Amino acid sequence: MRATSILLLLVLVTTELTLSHAAELVSKQALKETESRSGYQPANGFVPDPATAIAIAVAVWEPVYGKKNIAEEAPYQARLEKGHWIVTGTLPKGRVGGTATVVIDKMNGRIITLYHTK
Repeated sequence: MRATSILLLLVLVTTELTLSHAAELVSKQALKETESRSGYQPANGFVPDPATAIAIAVAVWEPVYGKKNIAEEAPYQARLEKGHWIVTGTLPKGRVGGTATVVIDKMNGRIITLYHTK
């Protein structure tokens, strides 16, 4: 990868490519190289524990529901079922409604579903 990047930088200098075009070429080369690699796979998955699941949940909830709304649903609970973390917020006392929920694949961190109950 490093040799490829250096080569592309030399091409940039000699052909006066724009920086954005050079960056695009480097990105395409990096993606091409990853196709032939299996990559690292942690034995316990990329989401090995409740704290990691909750951190991911908050990261995906906040842009959707707003930081203030999600903060009001703390503390959060995460439970593991059949290889998926189910993370939910807590409904504040005296409040009617629902909470944010997300289901995350333990092995690869993929978001299976995201919703808010009523």
